[in-house]
Amino acid sequence: VDITEDDKEYVIKTELPEIKKEDVKVAVENGLLTIVGERKFEKEENKKYHRVERAYGRFVRSFVLPDGADAEKVNAEFKDGVLKVHLPKSEKTKPKQIEVKVA
Repeated sequence: VDITEDDKEYVIKTELPEIKKEDVKVAVENGLLTIVGERKFEKEENKKYHRVERAYGRFVRSFVLPDGADAEKVNAEFKDGVLKVHLPKSEKTKPKQIEVKVA
């Protein structure tokens, strides 16, 4: 998981190789963002496995939403095995520039 921030949003980027979109759920509740999924082990017939090091099964990761995140506008995209969850910043937390006038 990588978490980045710019002036507009926070982004949580998670690599989920060989996991189908329908096997991943993203939920926001009570200031907590939760990613739940499952990587299913599909044993191929007529193959002898010498080693299996990749993790299989159900997983859950939870993150506390940053104070400036707008929980109502959270959205996610899943492409090429990468889940990106976008947490837009609320208008009140975005930086503003104020012009200083000299008298």
